[in-house]
Amino acid sequence: MNNIIDFSGLQIRLASPEDIKSWSYGLVTKPETINYRTQKPEKDGLFCERIFGPTKDWECYCGKYKRVRFKGIVCDKCGVEVTLSRVRRERMGHLELSAPVAHVWFFKGAPSKLSLLLDISPKALTSVIYFSKYLIMSVDEAGREEALANIETQKETKLNEVRTNFDKQIEDVKDLGEKEIKELKKKIRAKDELELKSEDLKVDYKQKVANLREQMVVELAFTEEIYSKLGSLIERIQANSLVSDSEFAKLEEYRLVDWIEAGMGSEALLEALKKINLEELGSKLKEDLNSSSEAKRLRATKRLQVVRGLSDAKIKPEWMIVQTLPVIPPDLRPMVQLSGGRFAASDLNDLYRRVINRNNRLKHLIDLGAPEIILRNEKRMLQEAVDSLIDSSQARSTRRSRTGKTLKSLSDMLRGKQGRFRQNLLGKRVDYSGRSVIVVGPELKLNQCGLPKDMALEMFKPFVLHEIIKQDLAPNVKAAKALIEKRLPEVFDILEKITKKHPVLLNRAPTLHKLSIQAFWPVLVDGAAIRLHPVVCSGFNADFDGDQMAVHVPLTKKAIQEAKNHMLPQYNLVKPSAGNPVSIPDSKEMAIGVYYLTSIDTKLAPYSMPFSSPTEAITATQTGVVNVRQLILVRL
Repeated sequence: MNNIIDFSGLQIRLASPEDIKSWSYGLVTKPETINYRTQKPEKDGLFCERIFGPTKDWECYCGKYKRVRFKGIVCDKCGVEVTLSRVRRERMGHLELSAPVAHVWFFKGAPSKLSLLLDISPKALTSVIYFSKYLIMSVDEAGREEALANIETQKETKLNEVRTNFDKQIEDVKDLGEKEIKELKKKIRAKDELELKSEDLKVDYKQKVANLREQMVVELAFTEEIYSKLGSLIERIQANSLVSDSEFAKLEEYRLVDWIEAGMGSEALLEALKKINLEELGSKLKEDLNSSSEAKRLRATKRLQVVRGLSDAKIKPEWMIVQTLPVIPPDLRPMVQLSGGRFAASDLNDLYRRVINRNNRLKHLIDLGAPEIILRNEKRMLQEAVDSLIDSSQARSTRRSRTGKTLKSLSDMLRGKQGRFRQNLLGKRVDYSGRSVIVVGPELKLNQCGLPKDMALEMFKPFVLHEIIKQDLAPNVKAAKALIEKRLPEVFDILEKITKKHPVLLNRAPTLHKLSIQAFWPVLVDGAAIRLHPVVCSGFNADFDGDQMAVHVPLTKKAIQEAKNHMLPQYNLVKPSAGNPVSIPDSKEMAIGVYYLTSIDTKLAPYSMPFSSPTEAITATQTGVVNVRQLILVRL
């Protein structure tokens, strides 16, 4: 009991990189899991004993320290702490990512938290994260004016250059034409032929000059258009705006990027998020709530919710970008050896291995000084690997197993009916309980339920064992268990005696209101189905088309007393919501039954002898002397 931590509340919030490192017991650097020759975990791998704890109780990796007397000692040879192997269910590791990665929960899905915080559309945000567009992080206004002036200067210079170039080409064509005419005069003496040939040459060169002039006009217009587009692009660029890869390349080509700070991927988002002051942004958004535009007010409201949520929880916006990735304990992603030497491993191990491999490759390329285009591709692949690990349903490229089945991510382990919350935390299998199909029990009283004998014997076994030993039917527990196994009549007599004084609780899922759990006095029945009085069905919202119900045995005196005094159907005759009756025979079957029982069978002759009292008449009916629907004479 000393190990129980007393806490008043539980809060789910974003973890900072420092928090993740404080949980961790070591850095995972290798993608390997188990050495297939030694069958032992690889050092610094996903199952490393130094990080996550020993695989055998009170024994280190190298075997130097064995037994409980070395408890708490860290082996100087292998670095493994001598402790219980169950710590491998709770000890975490971590990965230091070579490049920041955006958390898929916060940039995908609706509403996208990062999108609202940065006021960028989700589609545009995704294009930045996956290296399709540049995010402008800051703008120097003085630099913008300088860039615009620089563009005008460059444009005039380029236009003059184009004009000069074409003027020179035109002059060269004219000179060449005159030169060729002079050559013709030397070669041809006949005047008519010379005039004819000279005219042809002049027409030819005039056409060439006209073509050059047309080309010059097109080139000048094209140059004007390029610089005009550059000018409008420079005027359009604002902080947190987006620029395509080709547009940024154009700005770089014309050396017009000195006045902006731009970036791609999650690194750019990290820088942008670090610059956000939540208090200032909150104040600005409050002012926007008074805007005349309804769309602007709605957007401001959504953004303000995110800002207030982060501010109240004392969460920094940059924590939505993952720099340190936690590695969950190995026993929560186990690896089991099958017959034939093969291993069956959790999908998470494959997903973690992929992240580690890509992270190590990116680190190596950064150290080598690889070109930016290669680094960008590796960072994008690392982002995709982490997306698949956190939530494969949101990831762009879903990781699949050899069979083609989608691998289960961390989110898949949490969500749904089979997830950690609903399967293991909110609902658990408990002792002294059973579950079976319900069938109608019209012979039961309102406060009774029919409990199958085998189920009752298993649930009340400790009580039966105690009673067997108490009645000297067996000397000890082992002998008493053997007696129960034989299914002797004495055992069922004892069971019936116990159940007469011990109520049970019946629960039908979903438990939506207090009438979904009620107490009943058990009546032992044959078969495997629980029998239920039809009148109480409406409280449970049950019917007899295959519904299942759970049975629980209250153990403490207080619980039994509460079941007897408050939870029996006789104390729950009205709905807690509206106060109208709940236990009324409102089904069609009951109406038909009542009608049938109270009608007279005209085919049967009236009974000849009169009865002295109603009790005598009931006895005669139960013994089969009189038919239920036969006409009788009773003295009242």
